[in-house]
Amino acid sequence: MNLMTKLCVSALALSIASEAAATEWNVSVWGKRRAFTEHVHKLAELVEEKTDGAFTMNISYGGLSKNRENLDGISIGAFEMAQFCAGYHADKNRAITVLELPFIGVSNLDEEVAVSHAIYDHPAVAEEMAQWNAKMLMTSPMPQYNLVGTGEVRDELAEFDAMRVRATGGLGRAFEAVGAVPTSVTSSEAFQAMESGVVDTVAFAQHAHLSFGTINQADWWTANLNPGTVNCPIVVNIDAYESLSDEEREALDSSVDEAIDHYLANYGELLEQWDSVLEEKGVEKVMISDEELAKFKEVAAEPIHQAWIEEMTAQGLPGQELYDLVFSTLEETRASN
Repeated sequence: MNLMTKLCVSALALSIASEAAATEWNVSVWGKRRAFTEHVHKLAELVEEKTDGAFTMNISYGGLSKNRENLDGISIGAFEMAQFCAGYHADKNRAITVLELPFIGVSNLDEEVAVSHAIYDHPAVAEEMAQWNAKMLMTSPMPQYNLVGTGEVRDELAEFDAMRVRATGGLGRAFEAVGAVPTSVTSSEAFQAMESGVVDTVAFAQHAHLSFGTINQADWWTANLNPGTVNCPIVVNIDAYESLSDEEREALDSSVDEAIDHYLANYGELLEQWDSVLEEKGVEKVMISDEELAKFKEVAAEPIHQAWIEEMTAQGLPGQELYDLVFSTLEETRASN
């Protein structure tokens, strides 16, 4: 073998070794790139930078799994990272549904991040997620949901009776408590459900009303109903996480806070533009009176909260402890600010 051939063989061997050493993760999300997924893209960017390209992520919008099946995909190792929402399969992630209870009083995205991550760090959550081979990585913080609707404005509680609303999890239970009829069609199906008249109203955060087109069907939007939000974690497959090198794991873990900061800054810009979006699309901004809001909370807050605590406790979960953690975290977060 001549020198040139030896050099070529050596170069090829080095190339193969380099490729073998590279780590590539598949990430399952849904819909299209939007404010709700910006932290995933930022995380991928940061991890690739910190590892000089040795650890990369392929982010797939629906190509790997349906959104309601992402946790199942994680459990069997079909992909390494995924986003899901607790209300899609509350029986599989019971502990974190405390974050979807109506009217728990979270007032901004910083508080949403704080309470979510406090709950994610609780041993009961880690234990439950481990059943699905999943490890909590970070939240996808969303502001309080509000309704868009068609036809006559519904700004009194009595008008919610028999209202067909797209709402999942605790939000669905809150609307049901005041006589509405909730349906849990996926976010991707919400526009069609509204267009075809399957639902009268849709409860979403602002980015989703934009991304999934429901704002284009709307005649009005409730600016201050604020019944709660949904909780949508980013999780990683435990086996994949533990297979990372120390350097790769550090790159991943150390990028979470920066990815969340990027998400919050990006979402803040969207919220600043929201009023102009409503004006542009001819959507009426509706303010619910304090009296009507008080009625809603009386029916949909305390009774649903207490029922959740009792249900979780009966199932062997520390329901009261998780519930109290939400409020103690809120107090600490507000005190530190």
